[in-house]
Amino acid sequence: MSSGARQIPGVDYKPWLLPGIMAQTIAFSAFIVAIGLNTDIGKGMVDRLRSLPIRRSSILISRSIAALIHSSIGVAVMSVTGLFIGWRLHDGVVNALIGYGLLLLFGFAMIWIGILVGSAMRSVEAVNGLMFTTIFPITFLSNAFARTDVMPSWLRTVAEWNPISALSQAMRDNWGVAGQPLRADAPWPLHHPELATIIWSVGITLVIAPLALRAFNARTTD
Repeated sequence: MSSGARQIPGVDYKPWLLPGIMAQTIAFSAFIVAIGLNTDIGKGMVDRLRSLPIRRSSILISRSIAALIHSSIGVAVMSVTGLFIGWRLHDGVVNALIGYGLLLLFGFAMIWIGILVGSAMRSVEAVNGLMFTTIFPITFLSNAFARTDVMPSWLRTVAEWNPISALSQAMRDNWGVAGQPLRADAPWPLHHPELATIIWSVGITLVIAPLALRAFNARTTD
């Protein structure tokens, strides 16, 4: 990341950065679910659970809840840490909760990606390879860590339409984190980041969830 990307005139970079780190953390909830589910399937844990009088969906529900709790703990630790570096919630309790709510909503959508990858891949190594080559670029090709206005035009377009960028911007807006005013020609998701985050989250869930359930059912009925 260039020093120019980090330098925002009149803005403290550390509080501005924190929402981006939280967005990356919640995106990695997909990673947690994928590895955990793949391990459970590979070691026969899912087969043993299926022999019990429980619904198959309870396996996915428990994994999803565990991943959200894991990621939420990380977000809570970062929130406390942020207080020591100058980050504050400036716009009241309601807006603060909206920011955290959007974060969890996006995390729920990412969990379905984790279920799909964990069910479809045949080994933890394959899961690691796929997730590292997808989640990392998605989080870095966004405004989570750098200003998009200093990026090359093609990269700026990718970053500004990235769902991570909408989520990061939504948290900054709701938490009152100071930043440069948006360009007038910035794309719609950055001018309406809350709605964009909801649309991205719902859209990802509607597309990925059926595929994830199909892959899980197919893998656990072999």
